Amino acid sequence: MSRAFVFPGQGAQTIGMGRALAEAYPQAKAVFDEVNEALGQDLSALIWEGEAEELTLTENAQPALMATSLAAFRALEAEGVSISDAAFVAGHSLGEYSALAAAGTVSVADAARLLRIRGRAMQQAVPVGQGAMAALLGLDFAAASAVAEEAAQGEVCQAANDNDPSQVVISGHKAAVERAVEIAKAAGAKRAMLLPVSAPFHCALMQPAAEAMQAALAEVTFAAPAVPLVANVRAEAVSDAEAIKALLVEQVTGSVRWRESVGYMAQQGVTEVWEIGAGKALSGMIRRIAREISCAQIGTPEEVAKVTAAAE
Repeated sequence: MSRAFVFPGQGAQTIGMGRALAEAYPQAKAVFDEVNEALGQDLSALIWEGEAEELTLTENAQPALMATSLAAFRALEAEGVSISDAAFVAGHSLGEYSALAAAGTVSVADAARLLRIRGRAMQQAVPVGQGAMAALLGLDFAAASAVAEEAAQGEVCQAANDNDPSQVVISGHKAAVERAVEIAKAAGAKRAMLLPVSAPFHCALMQPAAEAMQAALAEVTFAAPAVPLVANVRAEAVSDAEAIKALLVEQVTGSVRWRESVGYMAQQGVTEVWEIGAGKALSGMIRRIAREISCAQIGTPEEVAKVTAAAE
């Protein structure tokens, strides 16, 4: 049985996430305390009792999702699960930072500070209303890329997230993305719709944010991960700390190659994936990519108990 630990990205956030873990496990509560201290903000109060609109702000959602994932991971560790029980770690976009914190590459405090910078930089890279993202359902990556190229017409329009065989997210200038939605419908997409996001992530418009991350990452010490990271932009395993830093910069403007990343893990013999943190979006994608992989979601004390009992 070969296992991978995967960590969710933006969109998985919900008010109240991680609270039961923090109440059940001192190790989980310590993660939220560490993040609060690192950011100089009571982020856990926002996560557990705040307004959804404020939590959804990129600069809050990114460290909040990482904190919730790491709280769940610490709860697993308290029950005897080790990072070495996984062959690989991977994360969807910001989830790569959660994966790297779990694998010991970066501290939770540094991950929180980096994600706060990343969230702000991504938000500020493009004035509100100038960029957009859209999900194209029922088109594969090649077809979606062709749609984006046709829609660009001198503007930016790129395939941003290759999520699974039937779901690709595109990103770029708002007018170009709106054109792409219409072209995709004509090209046979089952659905094509604009997404409620605050900025056009993972496209060339994010270059200012990539530069901000390059500067921020240069200030932080990275260690080699305890198990290899399957990197978003490479869709293959990476263990070199400096290479990982460079890929985190590239990731800001590059495509999240999730479908290929899961395919890579399946080829390497992974048969079980634990989605650690909020939601179950990644498990749904994984089932559509590689049906032979079994998935478990771990975001509550009950889910921790269930997987650790089954793993014994």
